Amino acid sequence: MQERESEVGVGPHPDPWPTDSRYDPELLANGDRRNVIDRFRYWSREAIVEELDLRRHSFHIAIENWSHDLNIGTVVRNANAFLAAGVHIVGRRKWNRRGAMVTDRYQHVSHHPTIEDLLEWAGNEELPIIGIDNLPGSVPIEKTELPERCVLLLGQEGPGLSPQAREAVIKVCSISQYGSTRSINAGVASGIAMHTWIVQHAEIEEGSA
Repeated sequence: MQERESEVGVGPHPDPWPTDSRYDPELLANGDRRNVIDRFRYWSREAIVEELDLRRHSFHIAIENWSHDLNIGTVVRNANAFLAAGVHIVGRRKWNRRGAMVTDRYQHVSHHPTIEDLLEWAGNEELPIIGIDNLPGSVPIEKTELPERCVLLLGQEGPGLSPQAREAVIKVCSISQYGSTRSINAGVASGIAMHTWIVQHAEIEEGSA
């Protein structure tokens, strides 16, 4: 007989309940099945966001969204895992949130109708924009020192960075590949790019989960 898959999360909190204001009475009563790490069990969404805001990293991730929204949810989920300062969606406002696994509730997600709008925002924040794409003339991200404060910009699935995006970035970094495929999907690329920043700039904790 196949073993029943264990439920995610925890059930109702036993008495006595904690009195800390960060705890959500509804979650304490009914259990917490959300996709959050153990230290945030039973915390309200607002309390989790407030805690994350105290230690967000100084990089932002952006992705173009012109004709379809494949993998944007994965990009948002990766941004949450690596604690990006913000997520920026360029082009269409609408995107499929299913792949984000509700992690967008804990991230600061902004919309920019055009690359020029993103460029203006980044300029006001004094943030250089680094493109991520396997283009002629790109430099391997594995051999690139990423700025501590920056925006990592990905093109949409398929065509990659738009011509306008290519003009906006200060450099384009490629991800080294060794197989027969021409490219990897944008969700995977975003995770590699963000983790490269983490390795270079973040404080790595033992057993951080």
